[in-house]
This record gives sequence, structure tokens and C-alpha cells, in this order.
Amino acid sequence: MIRFLRNIFMVPELRRRVLFTLALLAVYRIGSQIVTPGLNSDALKDFFERASGTLLGFIDMFSGRNMSRMTIFALGIMPYISASIILQLLQVVWPYLERIAKEGELGKKKITQYTRYGTILICLVQGFGIAWGLEHMNPSGIPVVTSPGWGFRILTVLTLTTGTVFIMWLGEQISERGIGNGISLIIFAGIVVDFVPGAIRTFESVKTGEMNILTILPILILMTGVIVFICFVEMAQRRIPITYAKRIQGRRMMGGQSTFLPLKLNTGGVIPIIFASSVITFPATIAQMIQKPWAQKISQQLGFGMPLYNLLYITFIIFFTYFYISIVFNPQDVSENLRKYGGFIPGYRAGKNTSDYIDTVLSRITFIGAIYLVVVALLPEFLMTGFKVGAIPIIGAKLEAFLPKFFYEGFGLKFYFGGTSILIVVGVAMDTMQQIESQLTMRNYDSYSSKGRIRGRRA
Repeated sequence: MIRFLRNIFMVPELRRRVLFTLALLAVYRIGSQIVTPGLNSDALKDFFERASGTLLGFIDMFSGRNMSRMTIFALGIMPYISASIILQLLQVVWPYLERIAKEGELGKKKITQYTRYGTILICLVQGFGIAWGLEHMNPSGIPVVTSPGWGFRILTVLTLTTGTVFIMWLGEQISERGIGNGISLIIFAGIVVDFVPGAIRTFESVKTGEMNILTILPILILMTGVIVFICFVEMAQRRIPITYAKRIQGRRMMGGQSTFLPLKLNTGGVIPIIFASSVITFPATIAQMIQKPWAQKISQQLGFGMPLYNLLYITFIIFFTYFYISIVFNPQDVSENLRKYGGFIPGYRAGKNTSDYIDTVLSRITFIGAIYLVVVALLPEFLMTGFKVGAIPIIGAKLEAFLPKFFYEGFGLKFYFGGTSILIVVGVAMDTMQQIESQLTMRNYDSYSSKGRIRGRRA
């Protein structure tokens, strides 16, 4: 490990990239300490303590705990992700955007520009909704906003919008001039910062007797097992054999060799979960700000752990897993490239038969990958509180009568880190390590693993 770290700083370009990435992440953490003006911090803290374990707590986790402190980065990077989702969906149904997306690098720049405009629009809507909601928060009889009015609303909207745009710029700079995916690393940094306080809270709960030492041991074993399971699945591949026919090029005999086409079991990584969370967050946030009975019922059903939330969460994870794969991997293009270079899959004709076979294999392993994401995302919730089937209208009480008690009440285990956060941390860490290792391998330096390369999610 020490030799691996030393090798990173021996390569000038890699050293600059790593230091640049760390510097921008430090800027992000500094900005996370700047609070939006005009708020009562004590009243706001009291409100979010009551909202712990709800949808707001989940949003707070993705924002790096900026939401609960209402810093200038309170909206986080979610508006940018939401805008990206909307633009990608529009490419399927709007021929104009589909044509732009196929224009190569120029089209990619236009899509990125439209995504930025969409991010600003979403920030304005969410920022106004948050400002309006803060003015109506009155936990324990103490108003959260010290001076409500249009001055506070405009200032809050501008502050939160500028904060998200700045985070978006930081992420793009990290992706272009640093190491790793900038957006993923910003989410990663926000989650990792909460690990140490979570461990301290766990230790304090043992000292006070709130948790038994015998209870922590199963939690540690379970977390270790989940991390090992995540690493195993993230590196899992379905290898399709490829054979290249012999051909004469000039005076040389080319081809005649066998290789394989690696298909990742979870090609989308954490993207489907982030997309699903972002889509659910937007309507839930709007519903919470509307002081109407029907809106409050929708907001309650979209609360973290509720049946409607779980159903939509599972549906969106599976949908975005397939949707993301359809964007980043085209079996027809792969089949055409194989035919162009004289490659074929044994037993299948080049062209449509090959693309159909690849599409079939990809669909099967993608379904397994989607179920894996669902299990990892919902496992901690099930162990803590179970699935609240009693909240299902009409049949909820009847279902509870037939199901075992642990199914709807959980096992009472207490987690400070959800399956989604662990998946993001492990996935982003593996991605970044794989990129660093690729840089070292190109320059003939020793990598992290002395027994061979790490098969990262992009392998």
C-alpha cells in the first residue's frame, strides 16, 4: 500500500491530477460550512432531528448533510442529476435532441449546455419551494426564518442556485482535469464525512447502554459481508467468446486469435440508484411544501420506508438500470464493429444474429444487476424497521395479520450507514482506484494489486 501511494506521487501528471482533485474536494467541504443567511440554526436543527429516518433525512445524506444545516450547498448535486435524466429521456422521444446527441463532440457539448440550463431551472423551482417551506416551519413554536418575506425568498433562491451551479462546475473540473468522476466523487465526499461521526455515535451509544456490544458485532459482520458482496458483484463479468478470422493484410497474416467481450453484471454502477432517488425526491419535496390535505397524504406516502416509496424506488431502480445500459451500450454497434474487424461469436452469424444474442445476454445479466441494487438499497431499511405494509390502503391491516412480525417491524438493528451510501462509497472508490491503476500500468509502475490489475466496473 505504501509503495502504491509512493508510485502515485512519482508520476508528475498523476500527482497533479490527484492533488487537483483533493483541492477541489476541500473547496467543496469549506463551502459546506457556509450557512444560508436569515435562518435560526437551533430551530432548523430541531426540525431535522425530528425528520431523521424520513425522506428528508435521505435527501440530507445525499447532500453531504448540507440540507440539515441549510448551507449554500443545501440542494447538492441532485438538480444537475435530475436535469441529466430529463435530457436523456427527451433524447428518446424528441428527434431534435436525438439528432444532436449523434453529432459527436459538438452534439455532446450542446447536450451539456442544455443540461446546465435545466439545472438552473430546477434549482430556481426547488429553491423557491424550500424558501417558502422554511418560512412555514415552526418546530417547538420557534420560527426557522428570522425575517420572512420576499427578500428572504429571493436571497435563498439565489444562494442555493449559485451553490448548486458551483458544485456542478467543481464536478466538471474534477472529471476533466482531476482523477475519477467529479459528480460521483462529490457525493462520495459528502457521505464519507459522516462516517466518523456515525462511528463516534455508535461508540457513545455503547457507553451509555443504548446499544449492547453483542448487537454491534452482528452489525459489523453484516456490513463487512455487504461490502465483500458489493465488491464481488461489481467485479463480476459475463465473458462472451470472440474469435477473429485470419486475413492477409499486406505481407502479414492478421487475426486468428480468440478473446472475449466482457459484459459487467452491474454496468450502471450507482447511477440507477442516484437517478431513482433524484426522481422520487423532486415530487416529494414539492408535495411537502404544499399545505393541502391531498398533498400531505402524497408526501406521507412518499416518505422514506413507506410502501409507495419502496414500490417507486424498486421500479425506478430497475427502469434506470435498463435505461442506462441502453444508452451506454448498443449491441448493434458492437456487432457491426466485430464484423468490420473480422470478429464473430462462435455459433452465431455476424450482423443481426450476433446483436440479438448480445442483447439477450445483456438483458439477463442486467436484470440480475438490478435486483442486486434493489437488495443492497433496501436491506438496511428492512433490518431496522421492516416494510410498513400496514400503511397500504384497504389491505394493509390484513397483510400484517398474515405476515411475520419481523417483516413489518424489522429486527430493531440500528444503522448509521444505509446500503445506498455503502454502495456509492465502495463503487466510487473502486472506480477511482481502477483509473489510478490504469495510469500507473501505462507507465510501468507497480499497481495496488501485486497479483494483477483490479477489474474495475469499467473493465
